[in-house]
Amino acid sequence: MNMSSGADHDDPCGMSLAIDVVGGKWKLHLMWVLADGPQRFSHIRRFLTGVSEKVLAENLRQLEASGVIHREIYPEIPPRVEYSLTHLGQDLAIALRPLEEWGDRNRAELAHNIGGLASSPS
Repeated sequence: MNMSSGADHDDPCGMSLAIDVVGGKWKLHLMWVLADGPQRFSHIRRFLTGVSEKVLAENLRQLEASGVIHREIYPEIPPRVEYSLTHLGQDLAIALRPLEEWGDRNRAELAHNIGGLASSPS
């Protein structure tokens, strides 16, 4: 495993860059929710039980700053905001599918090993 992307050892490897984008408790979950299409903040919050509004907003801002999600504000009253994956986010969602498949294949063993936590969406 090459930990450097080139001769300059200050450059992080691709895995480090990817972890910087999706690291943390909620970002992978957000990518999974948004892979189904554009979603409003309230829908995401209902789907991801256990996340506070503040933490959800911070994670959405971080993913937007990384360029993997887009925030669309519609000029309506009241204002409507939707979040969706960018082309970069769609590419990342494709890369994350094998991780989901691994979790599905190993659900029973993982649930046993970590005390049933593998069956909860949070």
